[in-house]
Amino acid sequence: MEGGGKGYAWAVSAGFNAALAAIAAKLTVHIFIKYGIVLFFNVTMWACYVNSLKALSSLEATVTNFATNFISSGFAGFFFFHESLSFQWLAGAVLIIIGVIILSNSSIEEKVSSD
Repeated sequence: MEGGGKGYAWAVSAGFNAALAAIAAKLTVHIFIKYGIVLFFNVTMWACYVNSLKALSSLEATVTNFATNFISSGFAGFFFFHESLSFQWLAGAVLIIIGVIILSNSSIEEKVSSD
């Protein structure tokens, strides 16, 4: 698969947009405005995710998207909504990042057709 760097950029962008949708859902604005913002970020997230699938395997795209969403949502909750982050959350975030690094550095062999 070509375009791995671009694929990871699309997957990270999808994760950030998913986190922004979660943040928007907590806003105290008119309900229709809130739903509109959440819908906008979700549609943008899916567009970025589909683009990441064009360059990465579904596993790499999904894990990168999830990791970015998990970590950015956690930090957004901490900084914007004063939610607490436990040691287990931080340990989990570090393990997720290590897993993404391992996946991104592993080589995925493509099947060779014997036609």
